[in-house]
Amino acid sequence: MLKYKHILLATDFSEGTVHVINEAHALAKQMGAKFSLLHVVEPLPGYGYAFIGSAEIELQLIDESKKQLAKLGKKHSVAKKNQFVEIGPPKAEITRVAEEKGVDLIVVGSHGRHGFVENLLGSTANAVVHHAKCDVLTVKINGVVEKE
Repeated sequence: MLKYKHILLATDFSEGTVHVINEAHALAKQMGAKFSLLHVVEPLPGYGYAFIGSAEIELQLIDESKKQLAKLGKKHSVAKKNQFVEIGPPKAEITRVAEEKGVDLIVVGSHGRHGFVENLLGSTANAVVHHAKCDVLTVKINGVVEKE
């Protein structure tokens, strides 16, 4: 049986997040693994003067993301030092953080709402599976709606 030492849950806070975090947290507890949370804020496009305030909006998105992640962290006993909010393309940031933090399993939710190949996983989950240097577990969330 595989034994993971550090599990990173990458969340987008969409419906189904509760299901994905519950599965990842249960796995971490079962294996006695360190458990970390990550949310990636996608940068806003900066086209001309219409987006002059995009930096402030991004800061608000980051602040709100930290609050949401803190709520999840509190509920699942994840130390603040193991909660990460990054800005950038999700696949790149998820794989970068995983490498930097010595993660050996990334857990992502799978929406499966895009294109032919990505229909199996979802675009971000598909990209993470193909670019991560560690194992990736995708948790299907289609039709799963749970409230906190």
